[in-house]
Amino acid sequence: MSHSLNLPLPHLSRRRLLQRASGGFGAMAFSALFGKSSTADAASNPSLARAPHFPAKARSVIFLFMEGAPSQVDSFDYKPMLEKHHGKDPRQVIGRLEKTQFENVGTVMKSYWDFRQRGQSGLWISDLFPHIAERADDLCVLNSMTSQFPEHTSANYFLHSGLGLQGRPSMGAWVAYGLGSHNDNLPGFVVLNGGQIPSGGLDCFGSGFLPASYQGSLLNANGTPIANIVPGEKIPAQQLAKRHLAERLNRLSLVDSGGSDALESAIANAELAGRMQSTVPDLLDLSGESEATKKLYGMDAAYDHTRTYARQCLLARRMVERGVRFIELTIPMVDGYSRWDAHGGLKTNHGNNARAVDQPIAGLLADLKQRGLLDSTLVVFGGEFGRTPFAQGGDGRDHNEYAFSMWLAGGGVRPGMSWGSSDEWGYKAQENPMEMHDLHATMLHLLGMDHNRLTYRFGGRDIRLTDVHGQVVRGILT
Repeated sequence: MSHSLNLPLPHLSRRRLLQRASGGFGAMAFSALFGKSSTADAASNPSLARAPHFPAKARSVIFLFMEGAPSQVDSFDYKPMLEKHHGKDPRQVIGRLEKTQFENVGTVMKSYWDFRQRGQSGLWISDLFPHIAERADDLCVLNSMTSQFPEHTSANYFLHSGLGLQGRPSMGAWVAYGLGSHNDNLPGFVVLNGGQIPSGGLDCFGSGFLPASYQGSLLNANGTPIANIVPGEKIPAQQLAKRHLAERLNRLSLVDSGGSDALESAIANAELAGRMQSTVPDLLDLSGESEATKKLYGMDAAYDHTRTYARQCLLARRMVERGVRFIELTIPMVDGYSRWDAHGGLKTNHGNNARAVDQPIAGLLADLKQRGLLDSTLVVFGGEFGRTPFAQGGDGRDHNEYAFSMWLAGGGVRPGMSWGSSDEWGYKAQENPMEMHDLHATMLHLLGMDHNRLTYRFGGRDIRLTDVHGQVVRGILT
């Protein structure tokens, strides 16, 4: 089929154009692609806001990803036994040790930071996070998280996608696919990059087998946020003419293809990119924020990494206000590529990383709460696994997938409480152990989605974020 660009085309939506295309889908195929199912709506209009399965507590998620794995026994899981047996051989006092990644087992090591009970709730939080500790009564601390992987890349994929292999859709992509967007001019899933792309790379934020429209859109916190966000044309009429021509060509190509999912996603992404040129600069312009708000987040801090993360957290709040569904924050490049991965020099590593994120996170929680946004925003904090209660060598901690801590705030979770527990050493989950699939199921539930029903047909079966696993942890819900 050929078309002349000189012939006028009516302004039709892609769906209407395919309905009228003589060489396009038949009625049955069209109904299958653009019917009333969530899969069909997602394919035909990625930005269309879709109703949840049931009334939701949360409208958006902010995921504060602490890549590299913070130590639970130095932050949110107080273990007096480490103080009592500091310096002893863990094989003699703890007993059988699981194989660690590097097999460099030192002695039992107490925390460098004192723990205190905080707020009215009395949650135990160490001095590693003095600002977050002031928000203790907003937190729901999960002290029995587990992972299936002791290595960063696989654990990062598992945390993000529910599978320890590359190629599955990220949880942010699943949320955008299931719920669409409240803002046609911004992506449903945004990653605010502080400088540290995690192990596993951009596939941690990918859409996998879902349409490409749902992959995470990466925005840099500092400098140019995204390539070509400022139009190259100095004359607005030139840009408008080019966009109209691209729109005509895209519509013709879509008819010729008979309705390709890949082309549909590419066109949707191109159209969104055009709209983002007018909305993203305004989103990233913080000149309208009060000095008190900027100070609350730590944008005036002496430490440059604190300022970077403060900007990320403030932008996350602005994105929530504009209807972005899922926002993930990566950490700044503190001390090179060390991340929270403290195989040695734990005090310096964790101290510097906490210094970067502590005040901005506390500021985010306070700001969301005072604006009435915390109740409808689920904030998630954590890394891909935990760390051992004994030393690696002299002053580090090795990877520990058997128990670690995360916390949630807002979005329908009970505040000022802890859930689950590890053993007396902080080594293995003991009471109410939680798998990653349980966390995913609970997050989706708070967003109004049944994790068993949020599926996508691929490879001959219906696949979901939680695979064949996952239980909603109802004990932490309001």
